[in-house]
Formats: sequence, structure tokens, C-alpha cells
Amino acid sequence: MPALPIVKAANEAFKPSYVPVAVFVGGTSGIGEAMVKAVASYTGGNVHLVVIGRNRAAAEKTFASLPTPPLDEDGKPILREFMSCDASLMKNVSGTCTELGQKVSKINFLVLSAGFIQLSGREETEEGLDKMLALRLPSFQKASDAGEQASVLSILGSKSSPPLELDNLDMKNRYSAFKAAAWSGAYNNIMIEGFSKRNPDIGFTHIFPGFVNTPQLSNIYKRWPARLLAPLIILLAYLLAITPEESAEYMLYALLDGKKGWFLRDEKGNDAGTAQYSYSDEEKEAVWQHSLQMTA
Repeated sequence: MPALPIVKAANEAFKPSYVPVAVFVGGTSGIGEAMVKAVASYTGGNVHLVVIGRNRAAAEKTFASLPTPPLDEDGKPILREFMSCDASLMKNVSGTCTELGQKVSKINFLVLSAGFIQLSGREETEEGLDKMLALRLPSFQKASDAGEQASVLSILGSKSSPPLELDNLDMKNRYSAFKAAAWSGAYNNIMIEGFSKRNPDIGFTHIFPGFVNTPQLSNIYKRWPARLLAPLIILLAYLLAITPEESAEYMLYALLDGKKGWFLRDEKGNDAGTAQYSYSDEEKEAVWQHSLQMTA
């Protein structure tokens, strides 16, 4: 387990000779926001940042707190950009991807942290997907071809490996919030393996963030009867949870360390291995095809 000082030292050593393009989906609060700040700090502002989310004001506040960006080769400040997108709707994701492709010619780093937690019942998007599952379904080649790092980090539940129900992958039947949380983590594991096999020059990492004191914790107890747990959750967060800033150091370490291939990591950035990841080829293919269908 790398200690925090070792992790920070490794992150500090990241001094690319090029200007990386880093895209953060869900980078307006919590771990995502802390990672935006960490990347900007370690690169001395020498990074093109794109934050995708729903809160423009929060993104602009984050940008204002960052080191002043240096000038690019044309004498213009390196960009900090916000793109508005409710990532729970696949039509929005599709439109945002098209727009992003028009804005940047390459992507070096993609961080996906736009999930949320709730203990209430099923809540569907207008497209008929469960909201927790929708947010967790998951142009790097140009960067890779140029000898630059190209890596993806999905922050969710890499330790999840529950039994799946192939006739109920969208969980319209026999729903529970705990099942949705566990299954979406398993889906992410399967998807990053699939993406890696199809894109071997890109690094794909799925990481479990652990217990982090972010605004998302309030979603756990926003409805009855889960609201009864609020005092206990608040106390546990105070006693046991780490800050988003500390978590961001481990997340960034995992992102930078995962250069090629696919990786499952724990909250400290350790390689969690695949011992518990034992889905059959049939199950993997079913999840892959289901995800393609849901995001088409």
C-alpha cells in the first residue's frame, strides 16, 4: 500500500513535455473537483481542462482558484472549459461527446466520477433507465500515437462482483438500491475490460474511492426511512471518512500509473487484482451488448 507521501511524490513527478488534455465528467464537486485542482497544481497550470457537469457556477469557481494558465504556442492562455451535461440521459452524453470532439483534437485523460448514492427506491430517467445505473454505464488514439499518455479512470465500485441476472440487467424487476450499486460496479469492471481489449494502447482503470466525505453522502439519507440514518452517517463521516483532497491524490496516482491495459484498484491506488472477478464470457458479452443497446 503506497503511503500518502509516496503517492504525492509520484504525482508531483508528473511533468509532461506536452500540454495534456484532461476531461472530467462530474468535476464540479467532491472527488472530481479535487482532482481538477490537483492536476492543475501538479502541472503548474499547464493542462487543458474540460469539466463536464450540470453546475457551471461551481466549475467557474473551481477554475478561478487554479494557477494562472501559461500561454500556449500561439500566445493564448491554455483553456479551461465547462460543458453542461446531465450524464444520466444517454442522448445528452451522445451530444456532449460530439461537441467535445469538435473542441479538442486529442484526450490524454478522462475521469468519470458522475455517480451518486441513494438508499431509496428505483428512480427512472425519462429514457426508462434506473438513475444509478445510467450514471454508471460507462480521441485517445491520437494522443497515444504521439507517444503521449492516454488513460481513463472510472471512480465507482471496483470491488463489486455480485451474481448477475442476465434476464434483468436493467433491473426493472426485483430492484433494490444495494443491488443497483453493486451491479453497476460489476458492469464497470466488465466494460473497462472490454474497452481495453478493443483499445490496447489506452489505460483503463476502475477504482473504488472508499469512504470519502463528499456532498454525495447526503443522498444516502435524503428520503424516509433512510433519513433516520443521517446522524449515524454524519458521525461516521466525521470519524472515518477522508477528505476529497486526500482521495484525489490516490485517484490521480491510479490514473497516471495505469498507462496501458486494464486495472481494478482499491481506495489507496493498489492493484486489487481479479481474483473475485470471475464472470463468464457469456455474462461479459451480455453486459457489453446491453450497455451498447442502452447507450445507442
